[in-house]
Amino acid sequence: MAANLAAFRRIPLDRPDLRRASVAVCVMTGSSGEALLITRRASTLRSHAGQWALPGGRREPGESAEAAALRELAEETGLEAGPDAVLGLLDDYVTRSGYLITPVVVWGGAPPGSLAGPPGEVSRVYQIPLADLDVEPETVTIPESDAPVIRLPLLGRYVHAPTAAIIYQFCQVALHAAEQRVAHFDAPVFAWR
Repeated sequence: MAANLAAFRRIPLDRPDLRRASVAVCVMTGSSGEALLITRRASTLRSHAGQWALPGGRREPGESAEAAALRELAEETGLEAGPDAVLGLLDDYVTRSGYLITPVVVWGGAPPGSLAGPPGEVSRVYQIPLADLDVEPETVTIPESDAPVIRLPLLGRYVHAPTAAIIYQFCQVALHAAEQRVAHFDAPVFAWR
């Protein structure tokens, strides 16, 4: 994974009109192989309530993409990782809600026990086997957009963009050394707010 990420030519974006955010694409080892940490957002949140998400959030002034991802990973899951755990960056992704997200791939190692985030933000932290996420995404069309809307099946529900787009790019780049771009994928209307 590290070699594939090091060889990847990421596309950074310079969009000062957007709020900068980072997400941690955190890979862990488990009894059934590598897994990705994914959270379910609390149902009481004003925006994106109940949705699948990667640990992440808005960057603080002067904070690097990597530092923000590591901070958010610790805040939302309880997993502490240092700068040496960063394996690489994926393409920046622009959301309909006005964010420029930088995905930071992090090696989380073996789980330190149970992981949990603040109940007001995170309802649960999941360790999803990479094999369950390394699938061909589904795309649907919606009348509000000319772009395909990406989604990945997960535990009887769907992961939507931006999370689905980032996970799909991670799997293609890190696991298959494919130079997959995802900026052309859209999110469903409920995720635009």
